[in-house]
Amino acid sequence: MKLDNKNAIVTGAAKGMGAAITLTLAREGADLVVTARDLPALEDVAEEVRKLGRRAKAMAADVTDDAQVKAMVAKATAFFGGRIDVLVNVAGITGPIETPVWEIAAEDFSQVIETNIRGTFLPIKYVMPTMIAQKGGKVINIGGTSGLRGYKYRAAYSASKWAVRGLTRTVALEVGQSGINVNVVCPGIVRTPRMDKLCKEKARVRGWTYEQIYQEYVQEMALPRVTEPQDVANAVLFLASDDSGNITGQEITVDGGWDV
Repeated sequence: MKLDNKNAIVTGAAKGMGAAITLTLAREGADLVVTARDLPALEDVAEEVRKLGRRAKAMAADVTDDAQVKAMVAKATAFFGGRIDVLVNVAGITGPIETPVWEIAAEDFSQVIETNIRGTFLPIKYVMPTMIAQKGGKVINIGGTSGLRGYKYRAAYSASKWAVRGLTRTVALEVGQSGINVNVVCPGIVRTPRMDKLCKEKARVRGWTYEQIYQEYVQEMALPRVTEPQDVANAVLFLASDDSGNITGQEITVDGGWDV
């Protein structure tokens, strides 16, 4: 197995991409600490990991809260016996949808930046000392294709995902001498409840049907199908494994060719 006896933390693991990533890492041999705000959903995911024969611990934490993240990483380190091999930062929010920049409330913009950037920074901050001491580790951030190009009417979300790329590249430069790989996976639209919310809100604002919005996305892709959570999980697995040993500071786009 690609991750035999490795220890991994996954944020935003309660559902959607986070849950798919968690179970994929477990199937390849990893023990998991999963974290999010929804503890009951996290416990369900952790139980699925245990059914695969791996150890798992669910920990509720708000990734924007410094004290909570620090405590979560400390508890995870103890649970793993002192070693953390993989950190996957999935937690994030979508923010205003189909909203021009002049109509975005300042507090809504700040919330997206806080969650998507600070919520990626804090787990990295507190995991790094362990990875540096052990001279190795893998960090995979979840960005988005809206961080590769402009994305009309999604200024807050797009800005946050551009920032995740910048954080990824900078941290990669800072920790490379310690044998730590830091990369980002950039999904396009992914078939999750979040996609349903996005399509419904766009349809409402435009006066379109859900299917029209859905097909608009599909027709913009080179491969005319919506990305599945497992597609993203497969890319994360590659970056978490030794197969990507000499790759760092890079983006892997998983969007069916939307950004081509």
